[in-house]
Order: sequence, then C-alpha cells, then structure tokens
Amino acid sequence: MKKKFLLLIPMAALFFSQSVTVFAVTESEVEAVGKETAAGNVFIWFLCAIAFLKISQKIDSFLSSLGINVGHTGGSMMAELMIAARGLTTVKSVTGGSFFKGGSPRFGGTTNNASASFLSGGLAGAVGRQFTQSAMHTMTGQASNPISRRAFESSLKKGGDFANNVTGAVAQGNINYTGSMTGPQAAQALSSYLGQTGIPDAPSFSNVEIGGGRIMGTETSAAYPNGTEFGMYNADQYMAPEGNYETVTAADNTTWYKQYAVDTVDRTPYMTGEGKIAYHENIVQKLPNMPKRKDRV
Repeated sequence: MKKKFLLLIPMAALFFSQSVTVFAVTESEVEAVGKETAAGNVFIWFLCAIAFLKISQKIDSFLSSLGINVGHTGGSMMAELMIAARGLTTVKSVTGGSFFKGGSPRFGGTTNNASASFLSGGLAGAVGRQFTQSAMHTMTGQASNPISRRAFESSLKKGGDFANNVTGAVAQGNINYTGSMTGPQAAQALSSYLGQTGIPDAPSFSNVEIGGGRIMGTETSAAYPNGTEFGMYNADQYMAPEGNYETVTAADNTTWYKQYAVDTVDRTPYMTGEGKIAYHENIVQKLPNMPKRKDRV
C-alpha cells in the first residue's frame, strides 16, 4: 500500500506541472483547424479532469486507511461527469457563449482577457501549440501531416492568422531546426504574411525561400514588370542593410528590412591576343551584400 501511495504522489505532481498557462487558441485558429479538432481539444481536457478526480479519490482512500481524516473527492463516474459538465457550462457562460474567446496571456490584457476560457491554458493550449508546430514541420518538408497541411491551406486562402503565424514562425526560426519554406505555396504564404491576399494589383512572388530570419525571392509588380530579386531581413535578427532599403511590417507586427536588386557591373576576365588580362563588363541586377546578423556582431 505504501508503494502505491508513493507512486500516486509523482503522478499528481506531474498533472499539476503540465497544467500551466500557455498560448491561447483563438477563434481564427479554431476556424482554421475546424470545429472537430477544437472539440477534440475540449474532450482531451475533459478526460484529464476526470482522471485527476479519480487520482484524488484514490489518494483519499489511502489516507483514510492510514487513519487520516479526508474529504470526499467524488463518487460514481456518472456523478463526476455531471459535475464536470456543469463546470463546462459555467465557463461557457462566463466567456460570453464561446469556449474560444479571449487573448493570449503573453500580452497581458483587460478584464475580458482575464476571464478567458480555460482553453487559454492547460492541456488544450499545449495541443494548439503542438498543432502549430506540426504545421511548421509539414510546410517545411520535415514532416507529413495531411491534417496540418489542410488547416494551413484553408487559412492561407483567406489570409488567416493561423497561416500567418506558421509563416512567421518559420521565417524567424532557426533554419537548422525549423527548415525553410519554398515553392509556390511559399510565394502564396508570403503574400498573406504581407497582408496582400485579395488586394487588386498586389505584387506576385516567385522563387521564394522563407526561413532563418530571411525571405528571399523574385517580385513582379507595376514597378518591376519584368521581375526583380528582393531580400527581406528580420529587424530583430539583422542589422540595417547598407544602401537603399525600405521597412515592411508583416501580419504578425514584425519589422523587416527589404532591399531590391540594383544595377551592378559584372566583370569577367579574359586573355587578349597579346597575353594581357582584360575584362568583359556587363551591367547585371544583383542584390546588395546581406546585412550582418546581430548575434554575430
């Protein structure tokens, strides 16, 4: 009996350690992943709550056998289900009729944020973060999760927050860990990330690579009808570049330095008939030198 009691203590400690506040699951993310996935998150939390009740009841039984007076933590499983369901209904009424209302705890907030749904933390929030990470690995080719891909593509079509958050995480992440996003879908993701989805006459992108604090590619627009190379560098990770550049704010409010290719003289050496070295000179479009990373200065 003593061994069983000692085993239950770390189990309870593990439950409490995993029930920390994490990022919120927002309405846009629920819309992106679908109601079925969101309902699954609620169901997981629900099962964990019941499991905790059963663990607490078992601990009470051991304490009672040792002669220690304890309170009752539950009776039948049906009674516990009714209590948990009553709690879910109360939370729903507090949050204005929606389990997914409220902002992320990272940003502080108002009273409404403070009274946000239990899904703003605990296991459901952790599941939301894991789903976003799964989408990141799927879109960079490091994994293959068809559910994450469909959620990303659905959000991307309307410039949704879920797709923009995944794109931003890849763009600012360590390329050795998160990889990079390339191909036609990266070009579409960049349009969404820059808030240009559905905007008439918005620039189009090709040959895009997103990752490691950089976004590189080719832009075709009214200003560059024939297309020109560009480079974007995250302002938190890179020093300001030399030469002309503009500052761009992405959908996640991050700041990026943006440079376009400029005319550069390209010199190719060759040997003349007299045995002397001469150069063929051509004017080509090249990007300026990449700025220095702040962590390497």
